[in-house]
Amino acid sequence: MYLNYFGLNDNPFSIAPNPDYLYMSPRHKEALAHLTFGLRESGGFVMLTGEVGTGKTTVSRKLLQQLPDNTQVAMILNPTLSALELLATVCDELGIDYEPGQGSLKYFTDHILTKLANNHQAGFNTVLLIDEAQHLMPEVLEQLRLLTNLETNRQKLLKVVLIGQPELQQLLKRNELRQLAQRITARYHLLPLSAPEVSAYMGHRLNVAGGDINLFSSATVRTVHRITAGIPRVINLLCDRALTLAYTAQQTVVQKHLFLAAARQILGEDVVEQRFEGRSKAWLVITFVSALVAGFVLGSTYV
Repeated sequence: MYLNYFGLNDNPFSIAPNPDYLYMSPRHKEALAHLTFGLRESGGFVMLTGEVGTGKTTVSRKLLQQLPDNTQVAMILNPTLSALELLATVCDELGIDYEPGQGSLKYFTDHILTKLANNHQAGFNTVLLIDEAQHLMPEVLEQLRLLTNLETNRQKLLKVVLIGQPELQQLLKRNELRQLAQRITARYHLLPLSAPEVSAYMGHRLNVAGGDINLFSSATVRTVHRITAGIPRVINLLCDRALTLAYTAQQTVVQKHLFLAAARQILGEDVVEQRFEGRSKAWLVITFVSALVAGFVLGSTYV
């Protein structure tokens, strides 16, 4: 709706995973480096955690792009499966033929282990990536650990990448999963973007779409970080709505009040009150108390 008005050739804040808009902040680069290093080690698991919308999927897709050509990847995007269902899904992803009527853990495990051995003999690495891994049941995670038992003298024949929300960290602290936790060779918790990174993130996406950061006032950019807490997905949602409101109001620059209006529409009054207006009130109280203290000290000096 607003693209022609602002001279943009594409929607800069779409939440679709378009690789053209990929912005790798220093935090995302560090996360990628940890995972890449972990996959090169001899252990069976690497793990990436972070809050919703912080860019975990972006990092995992970048990781897959950087894997050697001699790598076969199996991806599980919906891990709310039983152990039997997970093994069947792994077989599907790795192109393993099996009889639909067969339904034992041993049957699927034997087929998968044979595939791993064949891949290794053919010079192929095998990687299993599981998104939303916080939903995995303990018995399913234990089954995954058993799959990584197949190894040579130097390395595991299956590497597993676990991507999940912070609850995954708590899950792996359970006593029955301690053996799996010990096999994680690299783990990284992805934090939200800092204030300078938010500005760079917005500028990057706008530049790709044919615009620049000047579509947002400097006060608005500061407010974006304050309201979104640096979560990329929330930044996209609110900036897209703010540009729509600016277009509707025939404003050429997104001012702070328009962005706050967009935030209230999407996040609700309570969230905006807590993240923005509540801080402003707290700052006023701090300023007032500081002035009182300064006045008291000054008055005491003259006494």
